[in-house]
Amino acid sequence: MSSNNPTFVLVHGSGSSSFMWATIQRELAALGHRSFAVDLPGHGLDAQYPVAYQAPQDLDAWAAEPSTLATVTLRDNADVVVDVVRRVAEHGPVVLVGASLGGTAISVAGNLVPDLVDRLVYISAWSCVERANPIEYFAEPEFAASLTGPLAPLNVGNPAELGVGRANYRTADPELLTALKAATAADVTDEQFMAFLNILQPDESLAVMTGDARVDAETWGTIARSYIRLTEDRSLPIAMQDRLIAEADALTPGNPYDVHTLDTSHVGFVFRAAEVAAILDKLSS
Repeated sequence: MSSNNPTFVLVHGSGSSSFMWATIQRELAALGHRSFAVDLPGHGLDAQYPVAYQAPQDLDAWAAEPSTLATVTLRDNADVVVDVVRRVAEHGPVVLVGASLGGTAISVAGNLVPDLVDRLVYISAWSCVERANPIEYFAEPEFAASLTGPLAPLNVGNPAELGVGRANYRTADPELLTALKAATAADVTDEQFMAFLNILQPDESLAVMTGDARVDAETWGTIARSYIRLTEDRSLPIAMQDRLIAEADALTPGNPYDVHTLDTSHVGFVFRAAEVAAILDKLSS
């Protein structure tokens, strides 16, 4: 059975999982909408939490622990998203939503199955046009305002050897926690920040972050798309969000982004779930 009501397929960002969408899924349900929150490969209940990551931590042992995400590629992520899109498309239109690094997966999915996606929505997410991936954009001037630089001491192990970036979200270092909150969630309470921190997983594949996520004007570019700008984002700065929007609009000037704005941080939008759901609801009408 199908209907004209869309299913929202929600794709998480780096170090996260389907759990991050719980607040927004509740609000979407209250508005009468179906949603499906994806766990990308090796995330969610398939995430790796070694004993050395627990308390008390053994950082030396954890630094040498092989990662189950080391061989996961961007195409692997996109294939999981495409599989979900194919399944839910049997029931009606599909609105594909990505946050942060999840933007790369929905971009590639849009390249692959544009006929199955009715709308793409990026929430302060990477939609790469002139550069292949987020890592390449990091060197651009629009990224200079990001507060992620001081978070380097949060990393454990050698990424080149592990094949992943490994972040110690269970650190007890007050300076690192303060810097992490400033970069990701400055507008939420300390209690909310710590609650969110405890649903994160430490590893993220380098192959995902460095894969070719550039969008194709002939496929991705035919899908209606929206961007939700987060003006207080200090991880993916607003200047970079605006550059990504402008690049995509220049690529397909006949099909520009429909742009919305929230005055919140990189993580803060999950605590503004009713507002996010209201935007998504309007996009579906």
